[in-house]
Amino acid sequence: MFDAPVESTYVWVALALVSATMLGLAVRVPSAPPPDATGVARTVDSVAASPYEATARHPIDAAEIRLGSERVGVRTDAGASHAGFAYDRVVPVGGSASLRRVLHGRPPERVFDGEAAFRSALSRARTLTPSWQPAPERLLVRRVTWGEANATLVGA
Repeated sequence: MFDAPVESTYVWVALALVSATMLGLAVRVPSAPPPDATGVARTVDSVAASPYEATARHPIDAAEIRLGSERVGVRTDAGASHAGFAYDRVVPVGGSASLRRVLHGRPPERVFDGEAAFRSALSRARTLTPSWQPAPERLLVRRVTWGEANATLVGA
């Protein structure tokens, strides 16, 4: 007489399963939006579009960055975003110590033996396959011209 109807047991089990599923979905939803790659691309494009030598810095609020000659990607635990560059003279500095010195303000004629060596370093840097790297606090962008060589260097 005090037994629960059979149907109520199934309802309670179904309710428990639905609740557990909803809790799992709520825990998976990221607490913050993915980082903004378009802001990085706009900064790079603004320097690349300049008719003069120019420098800019852009803060990076991401854990990792993938910087290529055509596009940039940034990601955190909340997700990833990507954006393309409007200009084709973007050169990710990567592991080149010589290009890094030029990016940080040294004139290319003081770093390289000649204009041909500078153009060769730019060409090598453009052809490297981008990979995810730990993101710096800020990205440095510098447009450099030396003779016929014209490039927008991007790196940390």
